[in-house]
Amino acid sequence: MKNKKRLWTFLAALACVFWGISGLFAKGLFNISSQITPIWISQVRMIVSGVLLLIFAQVTGKKPMKTVTNKKDAITVFSYGLLGLLPVQFCYFVVVQQANASIATILQFVGPFFVMIYMVIFEHQVLRKLDVLAAIVAFVGVFFLATHGHFNELSLSPSILFWGFLSAVGVATNTLIPRRLLDHTSSIVVTGWGLLSAGIALFIAHPVWPQLPANMNIFWLMLGVIVIGTLIPFQWMMGALRYIQPSTATLLDAFEPVSATIGSVIIFGLVMAPIDWIGSVMIILAVLALSWQPNEAKQLKEEQKE
Repeated sequence: MKNKKRLWTFLAALACVFWGISGLFAKGLFNISSQITPIWISQVRMIVSGVLLLIFAQVTGKKPMKTVTNKKDAITVFSYGLLGLLPVQFCYFVVVQQANASIATILQFVGPFFVMIYMVIFEHQVLRKLDVLAAIVAFVGVFFLATHGHFNELSLSPSILFWGFLSAVGVATNTLIPRRLLDHTSSIVVTGWGLLSAGIALFIAHPVWPQLPANMNIFWLMLGVIVIGTLIPFQWMMGALRYIQPSTATLLDAFEPVSATIGSVIIFGLVMAPIDWIGSVMIILAVLALSWQPNEAKQLKEEQKE
């Protein structure tokens, strides 16, 4: 049991790394041609991944059609796709195109604070002092990234900040909307229908197919986005949650912005000033503090003693 837990903890961390480097694949695609857009990458990624997940769900007996034939469940899963997965993926790729994978992932990492705001307003959750402190630290971290520490100038454009925070809001809706549905439906089915509905919605809104250059790298990078950035990490994380605590999984999420940042520096020559590194670390630490539950930690220690 202990060996299995270690294995799945490692695979969960690797899943977060894969999610982080998927933005690097997207940046590579944007660098190949201006015809490659965030909408096109999102369409292909979501439709192909959604179809493959639903096929897998059908083959493994999870009955995906049952979800969309129930009116209440269908509304929830389509809302999850349009209001959760679509902004999480499309808005993220917009920031990758306009800036880089590092900035996109770090801004998206602020998402748990929007979940916190929702829980306080609508579910009357009481804030801890640690939550308030974490929010302040995260805000200062975003300020450092956006201004390099100077009040009178922005190092990130208003457009990047807008799409970045919209992707962070997507993280919140992506977490909150399917909660009821996941109580009685496989996460593979929920994610599959969510991805497919979001991809189809994007295609209806923008049915124009770009004139892609004859470059095989487009195929390989897109395959990386779908397989390494979507299908493999999703399966690993879902499997890991059977063996590790949710709080542990949240802590492992920190590998995502770290891998995206290191990859951007190594592969694309991203130059980050010291203040950028400080701001990034502050945001990551703030989110980790937000997810820290002393009671869960105490319980985990007791289980380990046993």
